[in-house]
Amino acid sequence: MHVSHREGPPGPEMKSGECVMSTPRRRFGRHLIVGSILLISASLAVTGAKPVRADDRLATAHVLATPQMEEPAYLEPVTDPSFGTSFTRVTDPGRQLAPGLVCGGAYCTHRYSSSQAWNADQSLLVIANGCAGLCFLDGQSYKPLFHRTIPNECEWHPTDPKQMICVSGNEIYLWAPVTDQKTPVLVSDDYKELQFGPYKGNPSQDGDRLVIRARNPEGALVAFAYDLKAKIKYPDIDLSKLEGENGYCGISPSGKYIFCWQVMPDESNQAYVFTVDGAMIQHWPENHRPGHGDMVVDADGEDVYVGISKDDPDKYHIIKRRLKDGAVTDLAPFGEGQHASIRNISRPGWVFLTYTGSHSELEENQGWAPFYQEVVALRIDGSGEIKRIVQTRDVKCDYWSEAHASPSPDGTQVIWSSNWGKAGAPVADYVARVAWPEE
Repeated sequence: MHVSHREGPPGPEMKSGECVMSTPRRRFGRHLIVGSILLISASLAVTGAKPVRADDRLATAHVLATPQMEEPAYLEPVTDPSFGTSFTRVTDPGRQLAPGLVCGGAYCTHRYSSSQAWNADQSLLVIANGCAGLCFLDGQSYKPLFHRTIPNECEWHPTDPKQMICVSGNEIYLWAPVTDQKTPVLVSDDYKELQFGPYKGNPSQDGDRLVIRARNPEGALVAFAYDLKAKIKYPDIDLSKLEGENGYCGISPSGKYIFCWQVMPDESNQAYVFTVDGAMIQHWPENHRPGHGDMVVDADGEDVYVGISKDDPDKYHIIKRRLKDGAVTDLAPFGEGQHASIRNISRPGWVFLTYTGSHSELEENQGWAPFYQEVVALRIDGSGEIKRIVQTRDVKCDYWSEAHASPSPDGTQVIWSSNWGKAGAPVADYVARVAWPEE
């Protein structure tokens, strides 16, 4: 099992280099898992290559051996042998995909697990890493369409498929990638170094609000909410008054709360929750409890953060934590969960989990969640209902080789990255089709 301290995608200063293995955690042996709603004791058994039932429960799920499979050809649909899921390789590192649209040779991937890869109607898919800007693909056929060079942080508008919300040095603006048209929303003379997060910002679920991190007129680092529709700036939060160094701040899906992530000198992480008016309502001093995750409004109508805990009493479990009061629901047992995404904003009852690790680690540690190198959708109501989607075949290497699975808005597609079992090999993106029963 391996630790990743980075929360969110890398900044522009991070370069591609040789494969560097992360630091292994010590092995914990057999682990008794007690969830807040259910007790799970998952037995581990290797199945054959015949596709298994993808809709299951945590309590009955088993470890699957990964069958041998040749790396798929670019844009040729194939079938996952374990789950029967159709998927397609959608990028080809080092190849000119179309005139003016070229992927770098080391990696050509989507931005990050919690960054929305598809636009609102899923007609466009954006590739951000390795494209010297942004490469846009057809959101259904994955054929390359066009390239745009834009130096700023941009995320898809959650309801308007034509627009992205972007933040530059002193400006917030809307941008239409197809026409390359820019519409200013705020140009500030007082605040400088405006950032969308940075690198881990999303707008509210209606697209009206976001959180900006910036330097105020006195040069202090602050964060504030901004309403794009009403053109209202909310009060500053002085980030220097929080413990540690700020990693990012983001708006909750309802637009009611600001979530700030702080990095401590020992590389542990703490979180703070504020109202949009800047009043602190929560401080989570535990390390990374949770992190590497995403926010959503759950079935109770509450803003929650779903991710991986790295502290007791639910260390390395998947948990849901309510922003208003910090209440925790244990969703999945101790395991190799790496990232969590809820970019399936029109199917919000599920979180898409990326699991890392290897078959040998699970054999040596029976009782862990029975997933490795796999994308799994999990209901966030604590029922333990899962949908096993696809095996990622990404061997642990560097940041870029992490799978970072991210679903489409309706959850019928999910994109992930893989070096296809070869550490240090070029990293491409793949998209799986997800079938859902009528609910």
